[in-house]
Amino acid sequence: MRYETRVLLLTLAAGLPAVAVAVALLAWREGASWLGMGLLTAVVGTWLAFAFAVRRRLTYSLHTVTNLLETLRRGDFSLRARRSHPGDALDGLFRETNELAEILRSERFGALEASALLRRVIGTIDVAVFAFDAGARLRLVNRAGERLLAQPARRLLGRDAAALGLAELLAGPPNQTVERPFPGGLGRWGVRRSVFREGGVPHRLLVVTDLSHALREEERKAWQRLIRVLGHELNNSLTPIKSMAATLRSLLGRQPPPADREEDLERGLAVIEDRAAALSRFMASYSRLAQLPPPRLEPVPFAQLASHVAAVETRLPVAVLPGPEVAVEVDRAQLEQLLINLVRNAVEAAGETGGGVRLGWRQDGRWLEAWVEDEGPGLPPTANLFVPFFTTKPGGSGIGLVLARQIAEAHGGTLALENRTDGAGTRALLRLPLGAGEGRQPQEPAG
Repeated sequence: MRYETRVLLLTLAAGLPAVAVAVALLAWREGASWLGMGLLTAVVGTWLAFAFAVRRRLTYSLHTVTNLLETLRRGDFSLRARRSHPGDALDGLFRETNELAEILRSERFGALEASALLRRVIGTIDVAVFAFDAGARLRLVNRAGERLLAQPARRLLGRDAAALGLAELLAGPPNQTVERPFPGGLGRWGVRRSVFREGGVPHRLLVVTDLSHALREEERKAWQRLIRVLGHELNNSLTPIKSMAATLRSLLGRQPPPADREEDLERGLAVIEDRAAALSRFMASYSRLAQLPPPRLEPVPFAQLASHVAAVETRLPVAVLPGPEVAVEVDRAQLEQLLINLVRNAVEAAGETGGGVRLGWRQDGRWLEAWVEDEGPGLPPTANLFVPFFTTKPGGSGIGLVLARQIAEAHGGTLALENRTDGAGTRALLRLPLGAGEGRQPQEPAG
């Protein structure tokens, strides 16, 4: 039975007892007179008229709300229900429906604006973006993706990843760097893959970034830094050598020779020998930095290694703090050199203030954290601590920290320096993966 019919029957049932009583009274008092029949007809007609009016008014209000909700479902948020008497139930229904329409309209406009902004950003960035559905068919591509595949979007959309030559990237690791040709270019590419859901169905997002330009720019900057450092060091040695050679030639050409010519010759040759030795040491340091061999990994108990490094330093006692018994997969000789460099720097810093040096370590999940702390003056305000051949110490080579960081990164770890927060001095923090090869990137021989 329809809802409107049930409302009509309930309305008729509500008035039926009163109408029945009225009809009975009229029939008993008036008999079968025409007046009685007229009153009886009027009572029944009024009863039926009000019942149908209630039905019509209720269904009209419900149809109004239904039509409004249908327009909202279709995406039209411009219609509103006309409010009735404030405070009644129907007015509350219309008010809430209008507020719902306003909220949906605001959210719709916000979603449209966000979607337009996202499309604009994706279209203008110089990174290829591809979105594939669960069947590995392309559903979205930006302009950079069109250039990468050398085809317009209308020819690419709907094709599967294998036909586009992207199946290997779509099935590979989520983060990788590859060197391969594409129809739109050849180079080195950074590939990032992730999963998102649309309509409850998982989709895959593939982002391909051209790394060639960035790598060339970094390579150019590295060459500039290298040439600047080499030129500075070579000039520091060659300039006095050239000047002294000219002085000695002039001295040898004097007639008669000065009485102290032999002493001048010896001093000049000593200067040339000293600068030549300094230049030789510089080249040896650079060769050592540039030709660090790949690490040969073996399990090494870190507690044993820390005790050995502390015993090597004789200028100042190095306190070895107790730590867990863990073994790391490292190149023992290289890690010893790294720790020796850190301890040597800490001892030299602590010697300026008469402080101490401590070496400790702990296990953090699959990582080993080792630190060297000193009670020296702290780090200088410079960002060049890890720049090759930069040093703040008289007679320093400027490769100790650089070599230490290079060794740490070759083992898949990190090295950082910071001023201590619990007192004066510096803290060098080394992080290394505990398992063999965990977090480690393939290391190519330098040089």
